[in-house]
Amino acid sequence: MTSAELFEQIKIKKSFLCVGLDTDIQKIPRFLMDTSDPVFAFNKEIIDATHDLAVAYKPNLAFYESLGVNGWNSLEKTVNYIRYNYPDLFIIADAKRGDIGNTSSLYARAFFDAMEFDAVTVAPYMGEDSVKPFLTYVDKWVILLALTSNKGADDFQYMNENNERLFERVIKTSSKWGNEGNMMYVVGATRAGMLSDIRKIIPNHFLLVPGVGAQGGSLAEVARHGLNSQCGLLVNSSRQIIYAGEGNDFARKARAAANTVRDEMAELLKEKGIL
Repeated sequence: MTSAELFEQIKIKKSFLCVGLDTDIQKIPRFLMDTSDPVFAFNKEIIDATHDLAVAYKPNLAFYESLGVNGWNSLEKTVNYIRYNYPDLFIIADAKRGDIGNTSSLYARAFFDAMEFDAVTVAPYMGEDSVKPFLTYVDKWVILLALTSNKGADDFQYMNENNERLFERVIKTSSKWGNEGNMMYVVGATRAGMLSDIRKIIPNHFLLVPGVGAQGGSLAEVARHGLNSQCGLLVNSSRQIIYAGEGNDFARKARAAANTVRDEMAELLKEKGIL
């Protein structure tokens, strides 16, 4: 999917919502355990209930890998279901990969060829040669970790040398490896104030922003500091939406939660003059 196609979906749906499919088999409604694939059954209901409100879905691979082969099967079925039924949706593999070049080439093959994700999250610590293999795929995206929302981000990401923080150096350096059409950056919603500084470096790139909702990030603050003329944001919400309900009506409650977020996004897009 190109950036123009992604922006078109944002305008059509009046939304820049990414729903995180952090599907924990210990948290899904118990009645789904009677199905042949509880994780996929849960995902399917969430997707069917929210597909017109979201522009992207982001399975976090840890929740699938923890289940072994069964988890990988559930993940593959989830991606295939979206591809077949809702082909205009953007699908992100939240994998946080990144290794020496030949290994990254195989990771890229796994996520882009074998499983047909649109994007994969990548850790930049090993440098350019660990990221480049992902960038060889046409109309696919690398989403590089830049400034994360966890407490441990303070350990390294704010280290300052010559008046340049480490996350700023990561963005400045890595932005030369790709371009606005194949690279995004992860910036946590709990660091929303930093988005203004980041926009000075990469005004036109898309940013994937987790941390709104259960982690306490403010959508209004993210939009104030991070929106650009083509939106430029994918804001992820996981637990707040997918676990909004626990009973037979969990999908309906997930839709209601997603709709609340989408309505706020529509207003923010109007205020920015994008809609």
